[in-house]
Order: sequence, then structure tokens, then C-alpha cells
Amino acid sequence: MHGDPMMWVAGVRALYLQALHPLAVRAVMQNSDFRRDAWGRLMRTANFVGTTTYGTTEAAERAGARVRRIHAMLSATDPATGRAYAIDAPDLLLWVHCAEIDSYLHVLRRSGYPLTDAQADRYLAEHRVSARLVGLDPAEVPTNRAEMAAYFTEVRPRLAAGADARAVDDFLLRPPTHPLLVPARELLWRRVAQLAYASLPPYAHELYGRPAPAPAAVTRRLRATGAVLRGIPARLRWQLPPKHILRAMARLGPGARPAPYKVGR
Repeated sequence: MHGDPMMWVAGVRALYLQALHPLAVRAVMQNSDFRRDAWGRLMRTANFVGTTTYGTTEAAERAGARVRRIHAMLSATDPATGRAYAIDAPDLLLWVHCAEIDSYLHVLRRSGYPLTDAQADRYLAEHRVSARLVGLDPAEVPTNRAEMAAYFTEVRPRLAAGADARAVDDFLLRPPTHPLLVPARELLWRRVAQLAYASLPPYAHELYGRPAPAPAAVTRRLRATGAVLRGIPARLRWQLPPKHILRAMARLGPGARPAPYKVGR
């Protein structure tokens, strides 16, 4: 699944969703330079996901330890109360994890990636490992679609689209770029961001206050985009950084190759 090109759309959806938790997004705004180093931030996230997906166990453990070490040194200030809080609080880590993994699963399935309900539950259960790596207790992490749905229902009253969320929204639609690249941003990136936004759940559209097309139209766009991107030869797509798939194939030998047909095995 993580080798599918629709993961880029899913990643942007995750950012939109994560920004709706006031304390989680405040932690990002106070401790990250993503607005000045958007590409670097994106690549660090992609590198972590790639390492935990395609790297060795040792590499994944090191990546997780680094994330936990950085998070343990950081704090943020609650804009409502003025109180400081740790950004590695379990409830914040859980929100970020669930918004991310749910987005990956939702976008890929909705765009036509062949995955049964049982396989979708297995995907969520397997991600208890990545949850542990960032500091969560795996026993507290949703392990199937029903548990994930119950989690979002429980957390929904705590979500809001405040000033920080709207700053993220504006950034995702218009990330800083070189003036010569503005036309490409408008032609390509904005379409990715708009599609990611359209794929959010209805309550997210209500909070952001910006409507989305009808669900059926969004699904058609996701499927059409997935068909186009999946038509690009995998070897060509895998050349994009950070190239974790190619490194894993080189490490494991010529018989190793991520492919959808292996999902059912």
C-alpha cells in the first residue's frame, strides 16, 4: 500500500485532518518551521514512513527513538488557557497517528486500491507497531475499522478549525515556492490539495467552512487520479526521493518487489 502513488494525496488529507485538533496543530505551529521549509518537512515525514515500512527493524527502531527523543524535549502553550503542555502527550500522539493511518487507508481504498475489509483491519492492526515507535501504548490504538470509527466519534467534540487550522489550510493551498514555479503549483499542487480536502469526512468540511463536491463526484475524481498515477511505471515512480523501495529491493534481492497482487498472500 505504501508504494501506491495515491499516498501523496492521502498524506495531504492527513495534514488537513490533523490540523483540526487545536492542541496538536498548536504544537506544530510553535515547534516547526514547515512554512519556511515545506519540502524539508515533507521529506522528513516521508523518510520516517519509508523507513518504518521498507527499512530494517533496526533502522525503524532508530527512527522511532529519534522521534521520541525530539518530542520529549518540546512543549507548546495552550492558546485558551496559557498553560504549557508536552507535545508527546498520549492523546495528541494518538490523534496524529489515527488521522494519518485513517487517511492512508481511506484514500487508497476509495481510489480503487484492491483491499478487502479484512485486509483493511489487518492494516490498522499492523500499525500498532508504528504507533509504538512514536511512543504510544499499542493496546490503546484502534486495531480495526470499527474501533477507528469509534475513536473519531469520541474525539469529534474536541475538534475545531481555529486560526492555526486555517493557517495550515492556506499553506496547503498556496505553499511558498519560487516565483517561476507558481504556475506549476497552481496547475498541479493545488489540484492535489483540493482533492485531499474533498476526501475529508463531512464534519471536517463543516469545521473548515468550505464545501466539498458530492461524495460520488469525489470518489470518481479519486479513482480517475489513481488510475492515471498507477499508469506511470512503478520503477519510474520509485525513483522519486527518498527511494526506500529501491533500497529495500536491493537489500532483499531480485525476488523482492512491492506489488498489489501480493496483498492476498
